Parts: sequence; C-alpha cells; structure tokens
Amino acid sequence: MASPALPTDEPSDLRDEERLDPERLRPFLESAFGKREGPISLLQFRKGHSNLTYLVRYGDEEAVLRRAPFGVKVKTAHDMRREFTILSALQGLYDKAPRPIAFCDDESVAGAKFYLMERRRGVVLRGQGVESFPPELLRGMSTALVENLADLHAVDASRPALSAMGHPQGYVRRQVEGWSARYANAKTDEIAEIEAVQTWVNANVPPESGAAVVHNDYKYDNVILDPADLTRIVAVLDWEMATVGDPLLDLGTLLGYWSDPDDPPELRLRPYGPTFLPGSLSRKGVVEAYAKKTGRTFEPLFYYVFALFKIAVIVQQIYKRFVEGSTSDPRFRALGEWVRVLGRQAALALDKDRIDRLGTGS
Repeated sequence: MASPALPTDEPSDLRDEERLDPERLRPFLESAFGKREGPISLLQFRKGHSNLTYLVRYGDEEAVLRRAPFGVKVKTAHDMRREFTILSALQGLYDKAPRPIAFCDDESVAGAKFYLMERRRGVVLRGQGVESFPPELLRGMSTALVENLADLHAVDASRPALSAMGHPQGYVRRQVEGWSARYANAKTDEIAEIEAVQTWVNANVPPESGAAVVHNDYKYDNVILDPADLTRIVAVLDWEMATVGDPLLDLGTLLGYWSDPDDPPELRLRPYGPTFLPGSLSRKGVVEAYAKKTGRTFEPLFYYVFALFKIAVIVQQIYKRFVEGSTSDPRFRALGEWVRVLGRQAALALDKDRIDRLGTGS
C-alpha cells in the first residue's frame, strides 16, 4: 500500500546559544572537500536532545556536521571520534550507516571536536500524523525496525576495524556499573524507584549472549524512512554510543523505547514512535520478531528493565544540564519528571515475571 505523504526531515534556523561561525569552518571545509567554494551557510536540525546536528552548505556541496552540546561535562557520552570511526568501519558492511567525510580535532573551529557526514534525506518519524496510519502500515514499519536491528547485529563484528571498537567480554557487567556511575554523577533529586531499579540490575546481571555491533540508542526517531515507502529504512543515525557488545542489550534499548497500549498513560505522553497504535508490534511482538529473525532464545526481562534505567540516566544527564544552566532549551524543563516516569515503569516491570505481561500480545 502507498505510504502517507509526510514531510522529510529539514533543518531550520540556529538556536542563538548554539551558533557556529561559518568563516571559522572555511579552512576545514576547503580541506574536507578538496576545493575552494563560495558562501557557507548553516542550518540546524533542532529536534534532537543530545549531540548538535547542523546542515552545512559550502558552495554546491552540503554535509551534516555533528558536535557535542555546549556546556556538556560528560565527554565520554559525546565522543565524536568514536562515532566517526564506527561509521567508517561500517562502510561496505551495513548500508544504513551514513558515509563519514572528515573529522576535526581542532576545538577552536566549532568549540568542540566535530565531524562531517553525508546527508541522507527522508522522514524522521516524530509523531506527525501517525494516528491516521492504517494498522497494516504500522505492522510493516514496526517489523522493519526490528528486522533492521537484527541485520545490524548480523554484521561480522570480528573484522579488525570493528573488533577494535569494543571489548565484549564482561560487556553487560560494565554497562550496568557504568550507567550506575553516570546516574550518581548526574543526580539532582532523590528518586526511590530509580534507586531500587539500580540495585536490582546490579544484582541480576545475566551471562553474555554473544558479540555484535550494537547501536545503543536504536529507536524510531534515530532512523530515516523512505518517504515513498515508510516500511523501508534508508539510514540509521546517532552512533555516538555504538560499540561491539551484547546484542540483547541493544534489543533491550529498543524495548525500553517501546510503549504498549495498556501501559500507564503517563508513559504514553512522551512516545518514541507509534508503537502503541493499532497494528504495531507490541513489546512481546518485538521480542518474537527479533527471535525469529536471529534464531535466538532468551528471557527479555533484565534487558527491558536495564534499558529503562539507562534511558532514565540519559534523560537525567540532559536534565542536569538544564538545572545547572548549561542550556536554556525549554524542552528540558520537564525531563526531571520523565526520569520518574521511567523509574515507575521499571518498578512495574519488576512486579511481572514475563515479557508477555508487559504488553497486550503481538
């Protein structure tokens, strides 16, 4: 069936506090593109909450520029070199990874290290008109999202350029301990549910299930969809946390971003995609589709609960920047309450003993 007509993801004017000087970029752009061109213009993709993303036009060339947010203190969470390196390593192996163009170590150029990558055009789904999508389209879109993650996990992670990106042995334990430490560093309020979930995940770390390239922030608004066929993914974005590790943690992250129709209303107030609309796979359906595609069998509860904790920490890190005045973006004001919502959902999940009791079925 034909996909609904949706606008492609387009940039807009720069936020005042996130402006870059185009002329400071000129020498770098001349080197990156190997030629001298005319005027430089900058626009900003303003919908994201993490790394800053700009569209750079340099004469008749255009590219996407990625750099860490202004005022960020958690440097390891915004490692532009890592993102550039893994995109480079995935070229020829995974066609959804945009092509990186050039990296800049000189922080005087844009206030932080940054890189350029090719621009891929398409729809980034952020809620626009999805309520009218027919169920069969939502089923196809959600299935494609899961199967594309399985395709990423099928990439040969033993290739030298990729295997150097991570240390799979002990990965799950390190993730649990690392995100626990990040929460301690970003904490602004006492949230009993988050503290309880942190204790539980530290006490229930499962054995490793294998090694794969993992994206670590895979969800609807980190993929670009073909405007003519919304069931076709043309690119995966935001590789800042990608590594080689346990693929079930990556699946867990997707589950953490997935809302089901019978979830508490507060969880569905901030959807990460049309996952709770009629036709979409449920969390149980996501698990089943991934298991069918990969041939894996596993108990998903730990991965779901840990994902909710990790997402809560990511949100808390952003919220702390707002509390400390490092950003005045008004969208961040309500993020403290979102951390609490995620904590309550994780606590609810721990009261249930199977993933099929977290959703309504596939």
